[in-house]
Amino acid sequence: MTEGRGGPARAARKRVVIVGGGSTGWIAAAALGRQLHADEYAVTLVESSDIGTIGVGEAVIPPFVTFIRNLGLDEQDFVRKTQASFKLGIEFRNWLEKDHAYFHHFGALGRSLDGHDFLQCWLKARRHGDDAALTDYAPAAVMAKYDRFFLPFRLPSESALAEAAYAFHFDAGLVGRYLRDFAEQRGVARIDARVTEVRLAEDGAIGVLVLDTGSEIEADLFLDCSGFGGLLSEKALQTPYESWKDYLPCDKAVALQTAHDGEITPYTVSTARDAGWTWRIPLQHRIGNGYVFSSAHCSDQEAIDTLVGAVEGEALHEPRVIPFRTGMRDALWNRNCVALGLAGGFLEPLESTAIHLVTRGVQFLLELFPNLENDHGDWSALAHEYNARMRRDYEEIRDFIILHYCTTRRRDTEYWNLCRSLPLPDSLQEKIALFAERGELRIVDDGLFRKPSWQAVFTGMGVVPRNYHPFVDLSDFRQLHAAMKAGREHLDEAARTLPLHREFLAEHCPAEPDPMLR
Repeated sequence: MTEGRGGPARAARKRVVIVGGGSTGWIAAAALGRQLHADEYAVTLVESSDIGTIGVGEAVIPPFVTFIRNLGLDEQDFVRKTQASFKLGIEFRNWLEKDHAYFHHFGALGRSLDGHDFLQCWLKARRHGDDAALTDYAPAAVMAKYDRFFLPFRLPSESALAEAAYAFHFDAGLVGRYLRDFAEQRGVARIDARVTEVRLAEDGAIGVLVLDTGSEIEADLFLDCSGFGGLLSEKALQTPYESWKDYLPCDKAVALQTAHDGEITPYTVSTARDAGWTWRIPLQHRIGNGYVFSSAHCSDQEAIDTLVGAVEGEALHEPRVIPFRTGMRDALWNRNCVALGLAGGFLEPLESTAIHLVTRGVQFLLELFPNLENDHGDWSALAHEYNARMRRDYEEIRDFIILHYCTTRRRDTEYWNLCRSLPLPDSLQEKIALFAERGELRIVDDGLFRKPSWQAVFTGMGVVPRNYHPFVDLSDFRQLHAAMKAGREHLDEAARTLPLHREFLAEHCPAEPDPMLR
């Protein structure tokens, strides 16, 4: 497939058009509005008020905090206006087996002892009968254990909790509106219309968008943020889609928002069910709930009944069933079009990575931004590099999600029996084999999940390395073990002194009412 530029002649300003709003479109618009000078670039977003959005991504991971800081946003204001809460990680219930739970935390996990990686010291301690969980040494996990929260960067640098990391739970609709205001203040134009036709240029690139208002729009570069439909990337450019259903059999989700029950835990809860898993995302004003399931093992009504039976609080709307295709496009940057969010690919939200892939896509686009001033420029090298980077990210996240399934010990339903026998990507097979032998990990420098994340999920899912590094035996184990015990106790004591999560929110960033409901 040709990955080059095409399209009509430019106007005085270089033109970028974003098709689709929601959190994906307005994340892109906010980033471009901040980066591109309005006197040189005209950035326009086209969305129809008549078309609803999926509202994907009501929980994120720590890189999103960096993203909003890079935009220059006030974090406290962002939390208030998106009615957000803080997130220290994800608690996984019933994944390894029923009545078992573990925690995937954000941030550090232990500290090196006498020059040894902490995991290796923990492995030796297990050999000597120490049954403490690995995440007992993770600051974020210990804070979550007591429902406590404080901003780690505001703690003294010597604090045992200073190396915790955090993210947000938020209302995706409010995030879209918040970023829309930000983008429009920086010159991004919004057109409320539906795209009824996409005309291609002679070279096969996107040429003209025809709107239901009768007007037409041309641009040098198009961003497809139109959701699962892929209005530009799939329907117009017919960019192939690579399915990962053989690795991840879930293909539907049912979502339901409920009234608050008073608990604002600083973490997401993911609970394994008979044919998939449910999520619980506590915001300040409501709870987001959902059930990701395999339609081959569960009907829509069964999924709805399961979710309704599991939620807390009064339902705020009827349950919505959302079909999806796990996988990604062969080329997210195809000709003069870049697909972001659901238009480019989808991975189930087990690790809250949907919005991360949007911000990552925008980051790479800005790093590789083409010279729109050259009418005859060839963008194929830039597009090739962009697609390689995005594929690496998608495949890393895919493997991390599969790890939660393939290591289960559950045998109680047909679905979980299938999960234990699914084929694995070679990249994941190699990672499992290396970790199972001695806890080693091959980590990409620019990858999303660092060693502590892989270590937390591996050990949480019962994959404990057979051996530890022999050099640990060169150190005095009594001293190592005493340091581990003291560190664990210090973490526990420090976490108990912090305010409860709901108290921190109430004092520092209480949710503001939704302006649309005033």
